[in-house]
Amino acid sequence: MDKNFNPDKQHTLAAPVSISGTGLHTGINVDMTLRPAYPGFGFQFQRIDLPGMPVIKADCDLVTDTSRGTTLELQGVKVSTVEHILAALVGMGIDNCLIEINAPEIPIIDGSSYPFVEIIEQTGVQEQEATKVWYSIDTNITFFDEKKRVEMTALPATSYEITTLIDFNSPVLGTQHASLKKMYDFRSEIAPCRTFCFLHELEMLIDHNLIKGGDINNAIVVVDRPVTEEEMGRLAKAFGRSKVEVKSEGYLNNLELRFPNEPARHKLLDVVGDLALIGYPIKSHIIANRPGHSSNVEFAKKIKQYIKKNKHTRDIPVYDPTQPAVYNLQQIEKTLPHRYPFLLVDKIIELTDKSIVGIKNITYNEFFFQGHFPGNPVMPGVLQIEALAQTGGILCINAMPEGTYDTYFLKIDNCKFKQKVVPGDTMILKMELIEPIRRGICVMRGTVYVANKLCTEGEFTAQLVKRQ
Repeated sequence: MDKNFNPDKQHTLAAPVSISGTGLHTGINVDMTLRPAYPGFGFQFQRIDLPGMPVIKADCDLVTDTSRGTTLELQGVKVSTVEHILAALVGMGIDNCLIEINAPEIPIIDGSSYPFVEIIEQTGVQEQEATKVWYSIDTNITFFDEKKRVEMTALPATSYEITTLIDFNSPVLGTQHASLKKMYDFRSEIAPCRTFCFLHELEMLIDHNLIKGGDINNAIVVVDRPVTEEEMGRLAKAFGRSKVEVKSEGYLNNLELRFPNEPARHKLLDVVGDLALIGYPIKSHIIANRPGHSSNVEFAKKIKQYIKKNKHTRDIPVYDPTQPAVYNLQQIEKTLPHRYPFLLVDKIIELTDKSIVGIKNITYNEFFFQGHFPGNPVMPGVLQIEALAQTGGILCINAMPEGTYDTYFLKIDNCKFKQKVVPGDTMILKMELIEPIRRGICVMRGTVYVANKLCTEGEFTAQLVKRQ
């Protein structure tokens, strides 16, 4: 992911790119091509080996099997082991991609996402005109599976970050954790981490004629009990090797760990891939304790349901008081002609060429509470509109060429008051340009939020006049 990468725009691939490899469980050779897709397309898989070349959306509601990776199915058509390619796409900032395959399974390659990251880098990432709409999780969402001792939580956050903890009661693995604070670090910190399994799981898969595409180098095999020479012979035969052995650390074969906590990092990789099935980009801190594919998918469904239910709140700005202001009070005073008691914006926390977010903390000491209303203090709606107007004034003045400007409002339309604002509230003031500024005329939509509830809204038309 490039340093100049804009996380608020949608991205696709610059050109198609292909990779081939073996399916882990089927042993079939698979050709996979990643193709650019238009904004809003999301991730979709296409089985080009089947009549009609059916397409399956990457959607948690289409998951039918999580026993050995994540499988999507629609009208009898399946695509298996989708998590590693989805993790690579999310990790590289891709939003829209068509994934063509000519078999029922994504190639396993080395058991990580890194080969997919490499081909995405090879073709390049293309920024698209469309805005990327992030969905902020503004309450704790939890998922428990008491039987498997799995606990997953989505906490409110200003970005997308993930922490995983694993504890398999294994003397080899012990308790491990991994974290990803910025998706920018996915490529180097998470993508190279390979899948792992325990020796007893491996033997069961071999007995059931699964993992036909398994190779000694595409999975970390944890040996957590003594192994006989006879068992070693069977494994060597299954992997087409003359000999396999257990290293002193308790891992099978000739494989060197890429990180001391590679298994925990791979679990994080799986979480990134499986949560891509939510279908919406989220801002949240995910904490996953003992995650697995089935739990990840159930958790994805829970988050998806929450987003669908609260979709109307997706544009609510997140206010983190620990973050520095974009404009502090002194800078606001340099821009606006307002002063006490009529300056109604305390700070600006976001500012782009098209939108602005300001903060106004309401205290009982505000001058207007003496008369509005004694014993039942309510902030006048007209002053909420004034606070929005001042915030919008900064947005418009910031967009103009050098000089000093005043903002005069020409009209205010469709004004609605939905919740009262009282002492102790923090008003989040958001103004967005509805159309580009022409001849000094600005048309904006304004909203006031308190505690994620819409309090006030309206449409504003203003004129910018240069001071003589």
